[in-house]
Amino acid sequence: MPTISYFYGILIQMFRRDHAPPHFHALYAEYEAVFDIRTLEMIEGKLPKRAMALVREWATIHQSELMENWQRCENKQPNFRIPSLP
Repeated sequence: MPTISYFYGILIQMFRRDHAPPHFHALYAEYEAVFDIRTLEMIEGKLPKRAMALVREWATIHQSELMENWQRCENKQPNFRIPSLP
C-alpha cells in the first residue's frame, strides 16, 4: 500500500520500487510533488504554498518514521501508516 498518511486533503505516498534519494510523494488536488526525506526539500513537482507548508510541518515531525518506511521499502517489506497532522 503506497499511501502512508492523509491530512487536509493531502495524500502522502511512498513506493517500493522507487529510486534514490529517499523521498516521498505528496498529492494535493491536481498537484504532485516529491520531497527528499533527508532535507525535506521539494525536489520535483509543485504544490500551493499552504499545502507545501503543511507537508513540511508533517514531515519534520515524522522524519525518522519516513526514513524507517523508506528502509522497509528497500527491503521489500510493507510500509506502515504515519499519523496525520492534528
